[in-house]
Amino acid sequence: MATAKPLPGSLWAATAESFQAEPLRAHTRADVLIVGGGFTGLNCALQLAENGLDAVVVEANQVGYGGSGRNVGLANAGLWVQPEEVIESLGPDYGERLYQELAAAPERVYQTIARYGIECEADRVGTLQLARSRKGLAYLDERLQQLNARGAGVLLLDEKETQALTGSPYYRGAILDNSAGTIQPLGYVRGLARAASAAGARIYERSRVLKLDKAGANWIASTAHGSVTAPKVLIATNGYSGDLIPAIPTTTIPVNYFQFATAPLSPAQLRTILPQKHGCWDAELVMTSIRLDRAGRLIIGSVGRIEDGGDSSFLGNWAQCMLQKFYPELPKMPLDYRWSGQIAYSDDHIPHLHMLAPGMVTVVGYSGRGIGPGTVLGQWLAQYFLGTPIQELPLPISELKAIPLRKLRELYYARGSDLYHLSHRLF
Repeated sequence: MATAKPLPGSLWAATAESFQAEPLRAHTRADVLIVGGGFTGLNCALQLAENGLDAVVVEANQVGYGGSGRNVGLANAGLWVQPEEVIESLGPDYGERLYQELAAAPERVYQTIARYGIECEADRVGTLQLARSRKGLAYLDERLQQLNARGAGVLLLDEKETQALTGSPYYRGAILDNSAGTIQPLGYVRGLARAASAAGARIYERSRVLKLDKAGANWIASTAHGSVTAPKVLIATNGYSGDLIPAIPTTTIPVNYFQFATAPLSPAQLRTILPQKHGCWDAELVMTSIRLDRAGRLIIGSVGRIEDGGDSSFLGNWAQCMLQKFYPELPKMPLDYRWSGQIAYSDDHIPHLHMLAPGMVTVVGYSGRGIGPGTVLGQWLAQYFLGTPIQELPLPISELKAIPLRKLRELYYARGSDLYHLSHRLF
């Protein structure tokens, strides 16, 4: 039996307010069982508890251990893909409904933070999607047209405006979305857990579900030292689903994303480097993100994996090289924190809602957009468990389908990102 793992050392783990819960050590009943303590599961549990249902959350490790606690922390609107791709994939009904729900996702996130007094360095100052290449600029222009045709009100910035907001000469243009912002993602997760507990939800950490059995109208989830019996179950594990239901991981491609954080910048440096604290990511072949935390640490990330306790010199050297390209005036900074997490990419980069069995549902495939969709869909799933017909959710039920050549495509992303990082160190 696998033992629970401690949360990897990261900037988020070092600075988030604490939350601790005991393991499940009894046999209990609930109205709804939620497997997984991340954005989706905890938003669902909070809404259920506030509406009088007995919700139990079981987390294999610690709340926020998975992708939610390792996130970049960009509370963005929408998805990575263009709005018209969403509508083409889901059809005009569900496509428009999902687009509208996720366009308003930052508002939902920041309302949740304010309502429950969650301390998570929430700064709603806008985010920047950056472009350096001609192809990237063309992509931004097309994205701007599609977003603003639906009333988004995002702005296209030229090279001079982009340089003023980033403090860097590296990028040639950007889209500014003033509805979005940044958060400390693990702080948000732990705040949701505290709020859900205060509302009456029961949360158990270090309680891996070893098996799920059907017993009449109920499901029985067994852990090492206890069990939960419930008629309804939400599997909210996404990219960290493991082998509890072996079909779930086969429906997405695991892609790793790493981050490094510097020591805090000086007040003089902060006057020019991301002076308004916009969170940024780019539209290049392999994505790079850059942002500040509230203490003024510069956080840079990209596609790749840092093994816990392993050698990170290759990716660390890339991060140092890119920081010099972004900010030539910046002296070489020590990288005080390093961590990575796993993203679950769906084939179409859109989340998918699956009815696994009568009374059991899951949503997977956030494809790197966990904060907004996890909040919105977690709260919508609570409404489903409270009696809203599942057809009213902004996602259709879809069939579980394994992605063809999944392992080969995973290797392609991993080795392709390594080559990309090597080329950017050399040139």
